[in-house]
Amino acid sequence: MSGFWCERAWVPDGATAGRASGAVVESVRVDVEGGRFVAVETGAAPSATDVRLPGLVLPGFADAHSHAFHRALRGRTHGAVDRPGGGSFWTWREDMYALAAALTPPLYERLARALYAELALGGTTAVGEFHYVHHRPDGTPYPPADGGPNAMAEALRRAAHDAGVHLTLLDTCYLHGGLDAGGHQPPAPEQARFGDGTVDAWTRRVDALRAAWAADDRVLVGAAAHSVRAVTPDELREVARWAREAGAPLHVHLSEQPAENETALAAFARTPARLLHDAGALGPGTTAVHAVHLTDDDVTLLGSSGTGVCLCPTTERDLADGLAPGLRLLRAGSPLSVGTDQHVGADVLAEVRGIEEHERLASGRRGRFGPAALIEAATSAGHAALGRPDAGRIAVGAPADLVAVRLDTVRTAGADPAQVVLVAGAADVSDVVAGGEPVVRDGEHRAGDVARMLADAIGEVWAAADGLRAATTREDGA
Repeated sequence: MSGFWCERAWVPDGATAGRASGAVVESVRVDVEGGRFVAVETGAAPSATDVRLPGLVLPGFADAHSHAFHRALRGRTHGAVDRPGGGSFWTWREDMYALAAALTPPLYERLARALYAELALGGTTAVGEFHYVHHRPDGTPYPPADGGPNAMAEALRRAAHDAGVHLTLLDTCYLHGGLDAGGHQPPAPEQARFGDGTVDAWTRRVDALRAAWAADDRVLVGAAAHSVRAVTPDELREVARWAREAGAPLHVHLSEQPAENETALAAFARTPARLLHDAGALGPGTTAVHAVHLTDDDVTLLGSSGTGVCLCPTTERDLADGLAPGLRLLRAGSPLSVGTDQHVGADVLAEVRGIEEHERLASGRRGRFGPAALIEAATSAGHAALGRPDAGRIAVGAPADLVAVRLDTVRTAGADPAQVVLVAGAADVSDVVAGGEPVVRDGEHRAGDVARMLADAIGEVWAAADGLRAATTREDGA
C-alpha cells in the first residue's frame, strides 16, 4: 500500500460519492492499493512515507480524442501561406495523408510514446486513440513477421505502457473515401491503409485484438466509425451492434465541417446525426466528436439519447471548423468531454477552458460553464467516454489517478484554487499519478527528456515522408 498527501484536492461530497461535482478540500490523504484508492481522508496530516503533492490535486485527466500521428504536423501546417486563401480543413488533410503514408509500426511507436509522455506531463492519465492507420500503405495487412494485422495497434499499446497512461484504442472502421450526392466513393490510394475492405473484415480483426489484449488491464478496445463519409448506414449499424454486444465505447466524427452535412443531405436527405440515430448508433455508450454544425433536431437527438459529445476546441479553431453548441448540448442531456485531437496543443486544461471561451464568443456572455462543469469534462465525463466509468474522481474504489496543479506559477499565482482550471495549463502541472504509479515528479516525466523524444521521432517521420515524396517525384518523371 502507498500513500499520497495532497495540500488541497478536488473531492466529491462525502469522498466516496460517485458524483461529478466537488469542492476544494484542504489536507487530503489517500491510500492506494492495487492501483485504486482504498481510503480518502480529509483534514489529515501527512505520514512520514507519503508522497506529497503540492498545489491543487485533481483527478487524472482524460484526453478522449487523439490522433497520435498528427502530433508531427504541429508547427508545419498552421499558416498555409503557400495556399491561395490560406487553406482549409480539406487542404490540411493533404498534409495529413502524406504523413500517414510514412508511418511504420516502429516509427509510430516512437512518435506515440513521445506524444503520450507529453500528454502525461500535462496531467493526462487516459487517452482515447481514434485509430485508423491499420495496414501497410497499399492496404494489405502487415504479415506475421512484422506484427500481423494489428501491428500498428500493438505499437500504440506499447507506447502507452512506456508513457504510463491508460489507453482506450478506438479501433476505427473506415471503408470509403468520401460521400457525394451519388453515394459513397471507393478509398483513394492515400486512404488504402485505413480500411479493412468490409465491415466483416473489420469485425474479425477487432475481435482478434480484443482477445489478444484481454489480460492487459491498462488498455481497452473500443470501436469507432470514422464518419458518415467513410461508412454506409448499413455498415454503421453493424459497427454499433458490435460495440453494444462487446460492451465497448463507440466514437464517431460528427458534423465537423458543413460539407459533411451537405453531402449527407444530398445522398440520404438526412443529417449525419439523423443517420446515426436511424442506424441505432446513438446512446449513452456513444460519443460524437466535434458536433460543430448541428441543427436543433440534431441537438435534441444527441441529448435525448444521452449520447456524449467530445469537443476539441484547439483543433476546431486551428482547422477553422467553427464553434460547437456545447452549452446547448449539455443542457439537452449530452455529457461533454474533451480531446486534443490533432495535438496542435497537448493540454487538456486548455481544451476545457476553450469550451467556456467558445461559449463566450458565441453568446457574448461570461461564466457559461462553472469550474465544476469544466473539471467534470476533463475528468469523470472523459473517462466514462473511454469506457472507464469508475475513473475521474478522488474516491474510494476509483482508479488512483491524480494531477497536481501548482498554485505558485506566473499563471496561477494569486488565483482562487476553486477557479484555477480557468487559468492553469499543462505547464503548471507538477506531478501525475496513474494507477497509483508516479509518472511525473516535479515536472519531469519518468521516461526522461520528452522534448528530445518528440524532436527525434518527428524528425524520423518527416525524413521518411520526404523520402516517399522524392521517390514519387522520380517515378512521375520517369
